Amino acid sequence: MPPEDWPGRALSRIIQSAPHRWHVQVKGTGPDLLLLHGAGGSLHSWFRVAPDLAKRYRVITIDLPGHGFTHSPRGRARLSNVAADIAKLAQAEGWHPHAVIGHSAGGAIALQIAADHILRPERLVIVNGALENFKGHAGWMFPLLAKMLALNPFTGFMISQGSASRSQVRSIMRSAGTDLDDEALGYYAQLIGRRRHVDGTLAMMAQWSLDDLARTMPSIGVPTLFIHGEKDAAVPITVAERAAAVLPNARLDRLQDVGHLAQEEAPEAVLQAIDGFLTLHPAQ
Repeated sequence: MPPEDWPGRALSRIIQSAPHRWHVQVKGTGPDLLLLHGAGGSLHSWFRVAPDLAKRYRVITIDLPGHGFTHSPRGRARLSNVAADIAKLAQAEGWHPHAVIGHSAGGAIALQIAADHILRPERLVIVNGALENFKGHAGWMFPLLAKMLALNPFTGFMISQGSASRSQVRSIMRSAGTDLDDEALGYYAQLIGRRRHVDGTLAMMAQWSLDDLARTMPSIGVPTLFIHGEKDAAVPITVAERAAAVLPNARLDRLQDVGHLAQEEAPEAVLQAIDGFLTLHPAQ
């Protein structure tokens, strides 16, 4: 379980759904929204938008396999595995997402869920989606925190410290055009200081490929909203432009002066975009 000061700690539950022990928070009533965070993060990354969404929806946030406080085997971190295991958890818990909302690598998972016709969400929202393989020597890496975690000396230093300092995390964030306040930085500092979280992130990175998803994206007909910060230096907005052009029923909302962690940097703008999109396409 997360520490007492973790966002939404009172809502936290551990759910066994083989092969994972999932950390889950559920709040609110109404149509289901499933929120998926990005690589190197945890469900806490929605702490500035989830409470407001929970006024109108049942908001379901989970820690991805190996991330945060979800315990997972190392061999189940491929994109297709992650999508299937999340669907298995949702079905066991009786969740029926009207929309799946994914940030960064969570956006790729949301699209994979739709491509595989599992859970059958009626809407998708992709926030700063990491939807293309990186080029060159970093081609197998995620952006931002996960990319930095792959640098062995840096990772070892973080772990040896037990908890990264806010200044260290701030420098990583700023490399991606993101500027967070001390509260948000503190949560990431705690995560990077947890060896299990670091190992889980690296395990996912080692097994991750977006090639199959790229081939199936043109067949995803689910209405999709891309939200992307124009200052994102980890995943350039051109990635969202290409994805929105490929999907047959998609549009792109651009956020000026916002970096990679849009939902934490500019929660009001992200909420406005999500609310407008879901109101335009209400649950049936």
